[in-house]
Amino acid sequence: MSMKFVHELPTPEDVKAKYPVSARAAATKAAHDAEIAKIFRGESNKMVLLIGPCSVDSEPPVLEYAARLARLQEKVADKLMLVMRVYTNKPRTTGDGYKGMLHQPDPTKKPDLYSGLLTIRELHTRILTDMGLPTADEMLYPANYQYLSDLLSYVAVGARSVENQEHRLVASGMDVPVGMKNPTGGDLSVMMNSITAAQHPHVFQYRSWEVETGGNPLAHAILRGYVNRHGQSLPNYHYEDLTHLVSLYEKAGLANPALIVDCNHANSGKKYAEQPRIAKEVLHACRHNGEIASLVKGFMIESYLEDGAQKIGEGICGKSITDPCLGWEKSERLVLDIADLI
Repeated sequence: MSMKFVHELPTPEDVKAKYPVSARAAATKAAHDAEIAKIFRGESNKMVLLIGPCSVDSEPPVLEYAARLARLQEKVADKLMLVMRVYTNKPRTTGDGYKGMLHQPDPTKKPDLYSGLLTIRELHTRILTDMGLPTADEMLYPANYQYLSDLLSYVAVGARSVENQEHRLVASGMDVPVGMKNPTGGDLSVMMNSITAAQHPHVFQYRSWEVETGGNPLAHAILRGYVNRHGQSLPNYHYEDLTHLVSLYEKAGLANPALIVDCNHANSGKKYAEQPRIAKEVLHACRHNGEIASLVKGFMIESYLEDGAQKIGEGICGKSITDPCLGWEKSERLVLDIADLI
């Protein structure tokens, strides 16, 4: 038998009981969710910044980053809503390598999903409760969403998952914005079909239940660049790309047309230092085209305490062990600059 059942994992109800959300934290989340929804519905002139590490790896530096981000939020509250990337699942192109805190709470040790589920629940809870920040995570495994459903204020569906039926249907049952990335090959029709599916109601099987969803009107697009047939990274955040997406939304007739621009990944060719330039170019396009300005709701920034990336085991606190990230000093400057340019 090629699949060995190691041990049964706790249910979402068990994990939520172990790390419950306080009434105060729940109220904080509800307030954040309402404000974020206004941005995606076009009822607020603020922008959303989904900012934080490529993937979280260790609680101390992540909490230090969250504390700094909370202080920065106070400075830009009139212009920006900062949503911290607390990405606990890491998709791997070949399936090999570090798959995130869910798999390995300690990246230097063997996978332990039981401890991982408890660890990611505790981390999201602490950031919401202690720092008062809304958090985002990637929905790599749709069945796992329920472990964090009362904590997350934003969910992303990655470029490798966006065509998957289960991801689309589960997104249709969420009450928070869900960003659908364009696939790695760049076909925007795949992304638009995913948004359409997520905005519609469905009946399907989920975690051994037959479930019904009402559709998620806050499902929207994320442009992250793409890779051509020669394996070269190409951007899709330029003016012409943005006007093209405006026309696709018009043809689709979807609710709440919205876009988050991912400033890293293929848009930057994974050159993390290009992220400030990319964000500013998009803001320039917004100033020159009202339709683009109405569509763009914010940015996704990969950011941590230290510039760049390291290999697992090097032990540099606050430096990414997956994709390279913008360090704190540059990140803070970028957030302040974006606030000034809105």
